Amino acid sequence: MWLIVTGVLLILLKLAEIGPFGDLSWWWVLSPFAAAVVWWEFADKSGYTKRKEMEKLDERKEMRRQRSVDAIGQGDKQRKRR
Repeated sequence: MWLIVTGVLLILLKLAEIGPFGDLSWWWVLSPFAAAVVWWEFADKSGYTKRKEMEKLDERKEMRRQRSVDAIGQGDKQRKRR
């Protein structure tokens, strides 16, 4: 995500010709987008994206379980025992 934001900022600075960014080659300005594509391919192929998704699902499942335990009045007893 930060690569996309950087790319958009570089495009805006290039178009507005602010400071040294006005003199930059378009290859440098557009390079963060290419880097983002490479990162997404690596993340998908290495399993990083799926692993992060599973961690979020596990966290949501644990929060649901804890809410259910609290709703039936068992949550406080478990916390006191620890």
